[in-house]
Amino acid sequence: MKDFHDLYARYAGDVHRLVTYLSGDPAMADDITSETFLRAWTSSSPIKEATVKAYLFTIARHLYFAEARQRARHDELPESMPSTAPSVEDRVEHQATLARVLKALAHLPAIDRAALLLRTRDGLSYEDIAAALELSLSSVKVKVHRARLKLAAQT
Repeated sequence: MKDFHDLYARYAGDVHRLVTYLSGDPAMADDITSETFLRAWTSSSPIKEATVKAYLFTIARHLYFAEARQRARHDELPESMPSTAPSVEDRVEHQATLARVLKALAHLPAIDRAALLLRTRDGLSYEDIAAALELSLSSVKVKVHRARLKLAAQT
C-alpha cells in the first residue's frame, strides 16, 4: 500500500460523496469520511491495493448505518411541546383540596379517622383493622363507611 496521505487524497472525495448520497448531510459525510480513514489506518489487517475503494466504502457504509440507527433512537422534541407538569392553578387547587380534606379528617372521631386511614392509606383489610383497633368486623366496616360519607359531605 502506498503512503496513507496518498490513499486519503485519492479516495476521500469518493467516500465523502458516497456518504453524502446516503445521508444527504454534508456535515455527517465529513465526520464519517474522517472516521472511515481513521479506521482504515488503525486496522490490524492489511488493505489490498485492488480492493481499497470497496474496503473504504464498506467501512463508510457501516458507519453511516450505525449513525442512522443511533439517531433513530433519539427523537427530536417539537418546539411547541406542552409541559406535563401541573399548572400553578392546578397545584393551588390540589393544595386547597388537601387542606379541606385534612381539616375534615381532623373533625372525625379518632377511632373513625384511624379506621379510615388504615383502610385507605395503608390498605389494611377490614379484619386487620378490627384486630388493630380491637373492634368487631362489622363495626370497622360501618366506621369506614360513615367516615367516608362525612368526608364527602365536608369537602
